[in-house]
Amino acid sequence: MLMLSRQDVAALLTQDECTAAVAEAFRLRGEGELRPSGILGVPASGGGFHIKAAVLRNFFAVKVNGNFTDNPARFSLPAIQGVIVLCDAKNGRPLALMDSIEITTLRTAAATSVAARHLARSNSAVVTICGCGTQGRAQLRALARSFPLRLAFVWDVEPKRARLIADELGPELGIEICPTEGLAAAVSHSDLCVTCTPSRKPFLRREWLRPGTFIAAVGADSADKQELEPSILSSAKVVADVLDQCVEIGELHHGIAEAPTREQVYAELSEIAAGLKPGRTSEEEITVFDSTGTALQDVAAAAAVYEKATRLGRGVRLEL
Repeated sequence: MLMLSRQDVAALLTQDECTAAVAEAFRLRGEGELRPSGILGVPASGGGFHIKAAVLRNFFAVKVNGNFTDNPARFSLPAIQGVIVLCDAKNGRPLALMDSIEITTLRTAAATSVAARHLARSNSAVVTICGCGTQGRAQLRALARSFPLRLAFVWDVEPKRARLIADELGPELGIEICPTEGLAAAVSHSDLCVTCTPSRKPFLRREWLRPGTFIAAVGADSADKQELEPSILSSAKVVADVLDQCVEIGELHHGIAEAPTREQVYAELSEIAAGLKPGRTSEEEITVFDSTGTALQDVAAAAAVYEKATRLGRGVRLEL
């Protein structure tokens, strides 16, 4: 079995490679080539664990992630950390054990990029990123590779985090990045908006959105998290990564309780990726991608890492 550290994974998987792998996985799911993925959530004091599993091609992967929001402040640890076990789906043989942090970060941004290519206007040039941690950085990098961005507003409940991301990514991406404490004004001038915070109450308001806005709701990955005002969901074209999962732990968990029914959700991303339904159909419609994170993304990324590691001779071989 191959063991791959976080440094190994970071060296082996680029955002473009991850986005391509995730796009293919959603397409195959839409074409009926893949079985549904599985998820189990286990609460714990101060956080909780997600266990996600899926099969893709000849690979099976299970990811065990701990999500403890206060970790950075209390223990100087990442808020999200864990491992992925990759197995041969034909015979069950364990193939690799790898750190999950880089994969979780890149595959989440990859799903936003895939969704935005279908649901956002192709000439989108202004984005607002809500939440300036690791995921906020990944989201901005991924969108900058998919759209002709010229301006990014970055917002965080801790303004210094917004200033840090501006200083770091402005020169790297070659675009203007503006830290802001005026979220309403930023969103009202944006074509794209990504929410990737641990918020437990909605902060994004329907009245701030201009016609044609694309929103990726990334932060709500458990039933107690919420970032969007429910009226946004009831007035937008909503696409879920996995509908049943979004109803249980995503923005739809809250939205369906107050406004839309699950029958009003337009599609799953896999249906659009496979061409079964069109994405954006007008310049004016507001679109929302409810992104809870699926094991399909994890196995796609983990398989890409494993195949490249095997080809390049990276990692440490272990005998169990």
